[in-house]
Amino acid sequence: MPKKKAPDKADPSPVHSKRMATQLRNRQNRHLIQGESARESIGKLEKGMDLFGITKGQFSLVNLIEECLKQTGPAHLDLSTWTIAHAEVLDLIRWKETGLITGLRYFTDHSFIHRTNGPERAGLILEAFGAGTIRATKNHAKFVLIENEDWNVVITSSMNLNENRRLEVFTLTESKDMADYLRQVIDDFFAEAVSWDRATFDQWPKATQEEKLQALVRSKMSSDPGADAILGAPDWDADLDL
Repeated sequence: MPKKKAPDKADPSPVHSKRMATQLRNRQNRHLIQGESARESIGKLEKGMDLFGITKGQFSLVNLIEECLKQTGPAHLDLSTWTIAHAEVLDLIRWKETGLITGLRYFTDHSFIHRTNGPERAGLILEAFGAGTIRATKNHAKFVLIENEDWNVVITSSMNLNENRRLEVFTLTESKDMADYLRQVIDDFFAEAVSWDRATFDQWPKATQEEKLQALVRSKMSSDPGADAILGAPDWDADLDL
């Protein structure tokens, strides 16, 4: 009896592709609108300014940062958040490619690397900005330093980077003293040596659920480097003298 011919594989759904393209276009449009809202909220940056703002989700932290960068010109970015979504990672990369930021240090919570797509996002940041760009600890602080020769802009906020339709507050201060203080906080953590790299991150999504659980248990009991490799990064926590 002749073998049945395997059916040809169906082409990727054009409906799905169209939906993804529509979602991207809608996000881009929202980003433009939110950027306008952020611009209206902060107005023109001034030396020594101290602004308190509240929003119902008309814009996000990423919109605030971008509008500040457009006014300060190319600047170095120190960024502390609890998490970062894929779209906002792409914003960081775009800012670098367009010259809005000259460098980046990203400071986050140590759980970031263990979340869904965390290793992928961390890998993209490291590939774009270089090894040593990321540090983590038990972190829930959201603040941003935007600095160049002319400006020392500090943003503190209840917001993470991603779009969030909730009541949020922020302060925007132009102050070298405040920037110096928060930069020292970041410096203290970045002075610690860590061994994060893309190869380490790639171990996490490939591990089975059982391997992840065993590695998590081992990491809680010892400093087993094998557990660190499977988990994606050491559960690193530095002492900080505030």
